[in-house]
Amino acid sequence: MNGPAWLLAAIGLWSVLDTNSKLLAAGYGFGQVLFIRHAVMLTLFLAVRALRPGAGGTLATAHPWLQGLRALAMLGSASGFFLALRSLSLAEGYLVHFTAPFMLLGMAAVFLRETMPARAWAWTAVGFSGVAVAIGPSLGAGGAWQGYAWAFFGAFNYAVIMTINRRLRAESSLAGVILWPSLLGAGVTLPFMLAEWRTPGLGDSALLGLNGVVSAGAMVAMSLAFRHANAARLAPFEYAALIFAVGFDIAIWGVVPAWQVLAGAVVVAGACLASEQARREAALRVA
Repeated sequence: MNGPAWLLAAIGLWSVLDTNSKLLAAGYGFGQVLFIRHAVMLTLFLAVRALRPGAGGTLATAHPWLQGLRALAMLGSASGFFLALRSLSLAEGYLVHFTAPFMLLGMAAVFLRETMPARAWAWTAVGFSGVAVAIGPSLGAGGAWQGYAWAFFGAFNYAVIMTINRRLRAESSLAGVILWPSLLGAGVTLPFMLAEWRTPGLGDSALLGLNGVVSAGAMVAMSLAFRHANAARLAPFEYAALIFAVGFDIAIWGVVPAWQVLAGAVVVAGACLASEQARREAALRVA
């Protein structure tokens, strides 16, 4: 159970990060929030490497362009969900995030030349129908379509990250996963941070800094999860994120998800698991 335990720890930390970011979004722009997150992560990384040289693995890479693209996708994912959660509940944002495995399916077929069975594509269609069930009533009533658009943007970038991770299996050092995204994220968001700077009080300064600490902790926990178990073993546990999302929505904002959102989430999660099962069975038959 080491793998699932570390994964649940990572999911819990990501949920804290998203909750904290949603709270900060009410008073701060995405550039300031994300710049401080990346700056704190970079500072922590450099401090750990100074105390323990070589901690986290090598920084060398044979695929600098892929490393750069992954870092850019990580920034896109963080930006997309931060902007989405300004107008969506956590549960709504996570529902859209659950479509990332379907996008990954398509990317793996196109860019990694993986053969996908017809059943996997059929379950993908079922999954997106679950999203339609969940967000249709809100959009029909003039809901925050921009929030859903940003959430899909974040999910797309997350699928890009997962696709590149498959390509860079031999370069899975934690050092590269933290250092390069932190450097690029801080550099890209710096102009936005300077343009929209708002001096935070002591409490908000702590919350802004907390994002970097929590994000780094989540990355470490996620890395440890995949060291102890493979993706197939961990996949069913990923949907525990919805439990965290609903809990924080109710506890902090007093928002109870609509039944359509919960029903859609169940459909999407079930379709994701069924699609992955179909893909694995097809891979075993080929092997």
